[in-house]
Amino acid sequence: MTLRRGEADTEIENAPLRVKASMEIGGQEHFYLESHIALAIPGEDDDVTVWSSTQHPSEVQHMVAHVLGIASHAVEVKTRRMGGGFGGKETQGNQFAALAAVAAKKLNRSIKFRPDRDEDMSVTGKRHDFRVDYDVSFHEDGAIHALDAVYAARCGYSADLSGPVTDRALFHADSSYFYPHVRVASQPLKTHTVSNTAFRGFGGPQGMLGGERIIEEIAYATGLDPLDVRKRNFYGETGSGRTLTPYHQEVEHNILLPLVEELEASSDYRARRSEIIAFNEQSPVIRKGIALTPVKFGISFTMTAYNQAGALVHVYNDGSIHLNHGGTEMGQGLYTKVAQVVADCFQVDIDRVKITATTTGKVPNTSATAASSGTDLNGMAAYDACRQIKERLIDFACRQWKVDRQDVEFLPNRLRIGGEIVPFDTFVRAAYYDRVQLSAAGFYKTPKIHWDRKAGRGHPFYYFAYGASCSEVSIDTLTGEYMVDRVDILHDVGRSLNPALDIGQIEGGFVQGMGWLTTEELWWDGKGRLRTHAPSTYKIPLASDRPRSSTSNWPTGQKRRADDRPFEGRRRAAFMLAISVLEALSMAVASIADYTVCPRLDAPATPSGC
Repeated sequence: MTLRRGEADTEIENAPLRVKASMEIGGQEHFYLESHIALAIPGEDDDVTVWSSTQHPSEVQHMVAHVLGIASHAVEVKTRRMGGGFGGKETQGNQFAALAAVAAKKLNRSIKFRPDRDEDMSVTGKRHDFRVDYDVSFHEDGAIHALDAVYAARCGYSADLSGPVTDRALFHADSSYFYPHVRVASQPLKTHTVSNTAFRGFGGPQGMLGGERIIEEIAYATGLDPLDVRKRNFYGETGSGRTLTPYHQEVEHNILLPLVEELEASSDYRARRSEIIAFNEQSPVIRKGIALTPVKFGISFTMTAYNQAGALVHVYNDGSIHLNHGGTEMGQGLYTKVAQVVADCFQVDIDRVKITATTTGKVPNTSATAASSGTDLNGMAAYDACRQIKERLIDFACRQWKVDRQDVEFLPNRLRIGGEIVPFDTFVRAAYYDRVQLSAAGFYKTPKIHWDRKAGRGHPFYYFAYGASCSEVSIDTLTGEYMVDRVDILHDVGRSLNPALDIGQIEGGFVQGMGWLTTEELWWDGKGRLRTHAPSTYKIPLASDRPRSSTSNWPTGQKRRADDRPFEGRRRAAFMLAISVLEALSMAVASIADYTVCPRLDAPATPSGC
């Protein structure tokens, strides 16, 4: 795919400064704690039930049906919860489920497939590794004039999700910056290695990292603080003429500049940078670096059809509530958040709400739990189901108590009907005896999105999630070893359903992103065999690798947006906050040449690489 705006082909020559270079970005193993697993149980006739550790039960259903040559209604797929996913169980679980189902039907007995860690790492796809070739022209003040870039990706021996992954990389090649003239193209490459797949960010981190490298090149070429270059090139406010992305979507509700300025002040970035430069002048071995980087991440599936969700809500006549929806729980807290939505709708304690295992037999045609849309989609679908039931309950109250609708109010575990207070369970039982339907199927589809891939234009994202991070590091120049000394994070989460879960996701996403950029190195031999296929050879971050000092917060109230988006996507956007670590390492390395040469660190920047 190619995205164009302006006249990059000719305008690339019409700026006084120009840099042409490349960057290599490594892949990443998902390293979910629970490996892939599938259990198939044969039933009568064509029926088969599959328990699968998958982020996309409906796709497993369709794949198993296809392999067995039967209709989808004969296959029921269930997922209670997963021990981690991170995108690695969006499509890669299909093969294990299909193998188990074929064997189960052939042998007429239950069959389970569960690869051990080495097998799982060897045969499943990873984050795509990229090579970014960029040609950028700019002015002495750091303002970008034109960009021409190619994002090439190792896809493996089959397509899997490589098309949409490389598309999303282009959607985020602008990172947070307005390019007056731009042409960016993707090159998905077939290789003799395992098929790569979805991973937290889905190509967005690779696209964004390439954009941040361009900012870094400009900063070293002009002698400017990289933060000043970033701020100079940010997208502007509506009406500024600097809001159109390379895919021709307007950037609306842009809070990035005030958010970055708030973090710049709270982290004391300017004073600390001056102190670090002074420290480096006096330190022959240990060098320090600091960087403050932004995040602007599009929220929605780029495949428009996936932006839909269903939910099933039953209110039983004792006042307990049964909830089922198409989202899957993999440790991110989705079940808790959607249960909170239901409890809030009825104003009952959350322990009244029971979420049952995700199953294709209750909510059909579900989308993958991915794209940071799980809470948005399933929460809104559950809300729609609750709304239908509440409307019936309010109608019943008005009819039975002979009051107007405004005289019916849901209070904690009770209702106010006129001047009478009625316990929730008593009220529900009365509605049941009046034959009020206490069950509903909810549905939600994301509005305002469309995408014409052939034209490279559209509105693929409902909104953007924003954040910023400031990281400080130290490097031993004799060994290449380094430490992340301090991290400050400011992240916009909109109306947080559960601050504790959100902070955990933000901090966990940061550490996972830090691992991708610093320690997690995949290595294949000449025959395409993965050699880093165990914890002994593949280095995920340890608890001791966490920043020695860290803070996580959200913007002050006046910086938050007030508009019609449902709930905020935050997991993927948090992952890219870790780019500040790589940029800080780059500054530490650049101090050796008095900050006059861009170090051009590839990722992961392992000690040998630094």
